[in-house]
Amino acid sequence: MLRALVIASLMTVSAGAVSAQDFFTLKGHGGPIMDVTVSPTGQIATASFDNAVGLWADGTAMWLDGHEAAVNTVVFLSPDVLASAGDDFAVRLWSADSGGVVMGTHTAKVMSLAVCQGTTTLVASASWDSTISIWDMGPLPGAALGGAGDWPKRTVLAGHTAGVNDVVFSQACDTLYSASTDGTIRAWDVGAGAEKHRLVEHGFGVNELALNDAENWLAYGAVDGGTRMVNPQTGAEIADFTLDRRPILSMSYDPNTAQLAVGDGEGFIMVVDTKKRAITRDFRATQRGPIWALAFSKDGQNIHAGGIEDIVYSWPVATLTEHGQMAGQTRSFLEDPASLPNGERQFKRKCSICHTVTPGSARKAGPSLHQLFGRQAGTVPDYAYSDTLMGSDIIWSDDTINGLFDEGPDHYIPGTKMPMQRIAKQTDRDDLIDYLRVVTAPGEK
Repeated sequence: MLRALVIASLMTVSAGAVSAQDFFTLKGHGGPIMDVTVSPTGQIATASFDNAVGLWADGTAMWLDGHEAAVNTVVFLSPDVLASAGDDFAVRLWSADSGGVVMGTHTAKVMSLAVCQGTTTLVASASWDSTISIWDMGPLPGAALGGAGDWPKRTVLAGHTAGVNDVVFSQACDTLYSASTDGTIRAWDVGAGAEKHRLVEHGFGVNELALNDAENWLAYGAVDGGTRMVNPQTGAEIADFTLDRRPILSMSYDPNTAQLAVGDGEGFIMVVDTKKRAITRDFRATQRGPIWALAFSKDGQNIHAGGIEDIVYSWPVATLTEHGQMAGQTRSFLEDPASLPNGERQFKRKCSICHTVTPGSARKAGPSLHQLFGRQAGTVPDYAYSDTLMGSDIIWSDDTINGLFDEGPDHYIPGTKMPMQRIAKQTDRDDLIDYLRVVTAPGEK
């Protein structure tokens, strides 16, 4: 009950004391920022590699924990209801009434969610299982979320031949557009649950979509850097904003200012004036690494962005280049491998994004490794383990750590949240174990 009250109170608060056209940051996540979204009231929610959703008010987050792997996408269904999805294949719903419930699951990671409000509330989920699901939630607010019977009604759209990366509804909720790794953009009849036609055969995977029904354009971003605007009925090209950077990883459109923001794998944020069909700003937002997440503020004056850091940055669009780049601290997993001893290199490249070696798990995707050797698996008190590890009788030792990375976590501990990760060479495993013995028990000999 207390958790529901806290969620309710946060969802009635605006984004906080920060005003439009201020530069600010949001700190607290324990991993890279995968998505940012803004509610109709201006509140910010974030999705992270640390398995959590952050709901922000006055620069402080309420953590919505429940996913068992990285969270890739989060959307507001209303000012009081959120949906999120991620690498655990689950679509989760968050509200003051229900806390967090699993609305349904795919058979592979979920990359994107889209919402449309009409006589009913529709949520579309795009998955790497090559399908799209449309979830009919009924009117919001409705009965207690996660309720009885066959709620929500689910329609599965199949036809893509590879993972689906993004989806967007038409304003009338009657058409859904999808972008896929198979290189196509498709239009679907929502009522019929069937494909209407293919708009684009790009040749490279398409990652991102943005739609303006009123002006009759659909923008997309692709793996090869292609950034184009097409007619949403015919697929005919309207404009091409492609620059020599790849891949396109994020997009956000603001109807108030008619601006389209585009983020890429090289860390740039490009801003397009969609009325003039012209690039107005092109800002190197990171010193290294991608822009995975973009969202405009409610009034369109700021662009919120996330990437390899565990911090959300918000720049005033009008003075985008005047506030500096993301902090630029080299994350441990991006350090030059040639400069590191082998055991440290193995840890920093393969483990440090999820684990600390100091006391406290620090909102990371995995538990702290402090005092690892001799510890029973599943016993760090500040980490929410999967049921598999909670009941495990594994004791961490040279042999069990070696087995974990020799076979891979998915084989050594089936059902664990730990991502698939093997270290093939025995010498690399030995060096990692030697390194862990030193750094997880400082001061011991």
